[in-house]
Amino acid sequence: MNTLIIIIGCLAGIGIGFAIAKYLEKTNVSNLIKNAKKEAASILKDAKVEAESLKKDKLLQAKEKFLELKSEHEKEILAKDKKIAEAEKRTRDKESQVSNELAKTKKLNDEADSKINDYNNRLEHIEKKQQEVDRLHKSQVEQLETISGLSAEDAKNQLVESLRAEAKTNAMAHIQETIEEAKLTAQQEAKKIIINTIQRVGTEEAVENCVSVFNIESDDVKGRIIGREGRNIRALEAATGVEIIVDDTPEAIILSCFDPVRREIARLALHKLVTDGRIHPARIEEVVAKTAKQIDDEIIEVGKRTVIDLGIHGLHPELIKIVGRMKYRSSYGQNLLQHSREVAKLCGIMAAELGLNVKLAKRAGLLHDIGKVPDTESELPHAILGMQWAEKYGEKEEVCNAIGAHHDEIEMKSLISPIIQVCDAISGARPGARRQVLDSYIQRLKDLEDIAYGFNGVKNAYAIQAGRELRVIVESEKVSDEMAGNLSFDISQKIQTEMTYPGQVKITVIRETRAVNIAK
Repeated sequence: MNTLIIIIGCLAGIGIGFAIAKYLEKTNVSNLIKNAKKEAASILKDAKVEAESLKKDKLLQAKEKFLELKSEHEKEILAKDKKIAEAEKRTRDKESQVSNELAKTKKLNDEADSKINDYNNRLEHIEKKQQEVDRLHKSQVEQLETISGLSAEDAKNQLVESLRAEAKTNAMAHIQETIEEAKLTAQQEAKKIIINTIQRVGTEEAVENCVSVFNIESDDVKGRIIGREGRNIRALEAATGVEIIVDDTPEAIILSCFDPVRREIARLALHKLVTDGRIHPARIEEVVAKTAKQIDDEIIEVGKRTVIDLGIHGLHPELIKIVGRMKYRSSYGQNLLQHSREVAKLCGIMAAELGLNVKLAKRAGLLHDIGKVPDTESELPHAILGMQWAEKYGEKEEVCNAIGAHHDEIEMKSLISPIIQVCDAISGARPGARRQVLDSYIQRLKDLEDIAYGFNGVKNAYAIQAGRELRVIVESEKVSDEMAGNLSFDISQKIQTEMTYPGQVKITVIRETRAVNIAK
């Protein structure tokens, strides 16, 4: 019973609490709704006020923009009206000017027509007068012919002959005076040009000799260069054709040869061998072959640098190579490349003084001695041979003629030819430029080698010891040991009968047998 009462009390409490909660919730909701309505009304009121303000601002801005656009439009209209008015004024001025010009032109045409009529009348009057003069002249000539007994043609011929004789006499006198004056001034002008040309060129006077000194770091290297029983030095001499002198001179080895190319190949090859450290006959032959190829490349490079320095363009590649080879040739002891460069510069200066083509003169001056470069002997003079080479490689006729005529082998056909001849003489005649003895000495050494090459089986021939020894290398397949002795004797006999030389010449024939096999 008590439990039931408690349960009923609890249920009643819960119902009363729920009713109170509902009442409180309803009261809060109504208050929130009232507050929300008040706030919404306030917001709407503020929005309306702000909208009215924005509306007024926009209207004011629109009015200002309209007024501004209206003002600009009016300004544009005024500017266009002004331009139209100016254009109309210019048009009226042009029309007035054209009218004036037409009036002037009409007036001038009328005056011209009047003058033409006047000239025609005068021309008719002059023609009548001329006919009357011709008639009177003919009548006077007939009267003079009757009086003198000569026709008009005969009298004219006599007058012409007398005037011709007088003019010829006066002309000869004038020519003679001009020639005498030219003789007095020409020599002075020529000397002046030559002296000015020489003064504007600076040249070296040193002459290359036939000996090069190869410096080494220590005397221990000499033993390695000589090799066991001298095999290295013999291989080097046989490969290069240069005499290698190893004496007591401290830290130096002397390379002796009259041919600068051989001497340079030997010097460079020896430098490579000493730097590399491997010195034996097989290595020597390999290095000498590579060095020879390097010298060929250097010859081409020297030729290119030379033509660039002198400002010469369009030269054939073969002629460039020939110019580079001049570095290792000499003319009477004078380096051929330096001589040719000097002649080219002299020719350029002299051509400029005379008002001739400077570039063409330099070209001919550089190429004038290319006939001295070939290794093989030729029966033609070097000037003619050089001219033929120049013609072969497409040089101009003036250049070819200057090359061929600079020693009077052919007739000079252009003004550049005598300039080349004069400049060649200037370069060769200066003190210290040439030595005739050295040239004849080098020619004698070449003749010695040529005699050896004339025999069958000779592979290489080198004149060494200043021409006192001729070293001949033969092919072992063609020349036996017995034949080598006979060959040495035959060469010595031919030298005795065909050459003139001081002292004695030793002929050494070298025959080497090699056995080569390849392991595979």
